[in-house]
Amino acid sequence: MTTAEVAKKLVEHCRKGDFEGAMKALYAPNIVSVEPMEMQGMPRTTEGIDGVTKKTKWWVDNHTVHSMAASDPFVSPEKFAVQFDMDVTNKPSGKRMKGSEIAIYTVKNGKIVHEEFLMKGQ
Repeated sequence: MTTAEVAKKLVEHCRKGDFEGAMKALYAPNIVSVEPMEMQGMPRTTEGIDGVTKKTKWWVDNHTVHSMAASDPFVSPEKFAVQFDMDVTNKPSGKRMKGSEIAIYTVKNGKIVHEEFLMKGQ
């Protein structure tokens, strides 16, 4: 798949809330995921599909998603970016948060090998 095709499929999965399906279909086994900061004991950088799957499960288990929107992707030959706008409640604290983040993805051989999230206003 081209980077544009990977980007389109990722956005389709995210708009459905199908994060697990996106990872299974589009992520390389050696994926590296970088968050803007550590989150409640989760490291800032996670390596490998198993680690990223666990991190995503932790996020889903610890947040109630009231709404999430994914922009159409911004694409170059080997990278793409997506803006996510979210309204979520952190279950342990009960704190409701609205925010935007940009995710930048690197694609090699039709799979996402690196993702980095940048938070607005951090």
